[in-house]
Amino acid sequence: MRTTPQEHHPQATRLSDFILGSQDGLVNVLGILLGLVISTNNVRIIYIAALAALAAESISMGAVAYTSTRARRLLYLAEEQRELAEMRDVPDIERDEVRVIFRDWGFTGDELEEMVRKVEAKPKAMLDLMMAFELHLSPVSEDQPLNSGLVVFAATVVGSFIPLIPFLVLPTMLHLAAVVSVLASAAMLFAVGWYEARTTLGVTWRSGLRMVVIGIAAGFGGFGIGLLANARII
Repeated sequence: MRTTPQEHHPQATRLSDFILGSQDGLVNVLGILLGLVISTNNVRIIYIAALAALAAESISMGAVAYTSTRARRLLYLAEEQRELAEMRDVPDIERDEVRVIFRDWGFTGDELEEMVRKVEAKPKAMLDLMMAFELHLSPVSEDQPLNSGLVVFAATVVGSFIPLIPFLVLPTMLHLAAVVSVLASAAMLFAVGWYEARTTLGVTWRSGLRMVVIGIAAGFGGFGIGLLANARII
């Protein structure tokens, strides 16, 4: 028996969740580490600060991902109920809105009216059409808020550990650990950008380089604060 080949497409939400968590965790911890290295030689303080930032950031990012995705789901459901009520109470207006959508797609005359009649005869199709092309909203599944929260949490933890590992391996050579940390972070950021371009569209090396520049520049913000604090300017 012949089987229909299955197409596999990347999930945009998971990709964005992964990039959000990994980049945020990495940049946040890298900035803290660089700021502390220029200010103190106490490796214990560096560990405590980095691990505290890792825990707080990962929990915070996971929670924000959950609540924001849940809010998008509730908004979609509320607008869906409103559209259903309008389809029931003001069908002429809704029919005109469908007509506008199809006219923008190039349908005219009898063909346009036929398309409107066909869609109006299928309430589910009409509802989906209005949600997507009038309100520009995408459905959010019931399990998506939790999934987004978990992906962002896990990605933030992984990203946060990347700049910290050199300090765990080289606890007595903090400045060398800082250099290795920057290089490891740059490599991780490049890999994330490369993966993004491979999964979506774009030039892999350019996307990777863009991610490196943005991430390392943000991370060096912590280094700048450390320099200012060390110089007692603030």
